[in-house]
Amino acid sequence: MKMPTLEELADSLPQVLAAPADAGTLRMIVRRPGEEEREILEQGHLNSVSGLDGDNWRTRGSARTPDGLAHPDKQLNIMSSRVIDVLSTDLHHAALAGDQLYVDMNITEENMPAGTQLRIGSAVIEVTDEPHRGCVKFARRFGTDARRWVNQGDRLGLRLRGLNAKVVRDGTVEVGADLIKI
Repeated sequence: MKMPTLEELADSLPQVLAAPADAGTLRMIVRRPGEEEREILEQGHLNSVSGLDGDNWRTRGSARTPDGLAHPDKQLNIMSSRVIDVLSTDLHHAALAGDQLYVDMNITEENMPAGTQLRIGSAVIEVTDEPHRGCVKFARRFGTDARRWVNQGDRLGLRLRGLNAKVVRDGTVEVGADLIKI
């Protein structure tokens, strides 16, 4: 699979940043039942205890917590569908980014600061202040240029790699559902 160059990624930025600000659409739901496993769903259930039902967020834990348990502010990883569309044209390859929700909405820090709540279907989630960065696995899957592009200091506030969120009201979400800032 051809990896986009830094120049191609830079050229895509205006389209990425043109995403709607106050209301968007859920484009893809991906459950991660185990290490390196992905299931693309049409519908899922979000809950405040385990995040996306059937996802391994809670059981895999986190190296970023003192007790090694799952980080409560990293329950959901959310990525711009416009960014993943630039990085991959294959749905199954795109799912390897590791995010559970892919949205067509402006997820920049300016538009969605920590504490912003979004209604998706019957669920409500809240953006947290935990950063979401491209890692070694991200570079392996989408290229080192992609990792540099999403992690570049002057672009970190654009959240090209995505954002972290937590569930504040349980509910069902489905592909095509509206995302509304509340």
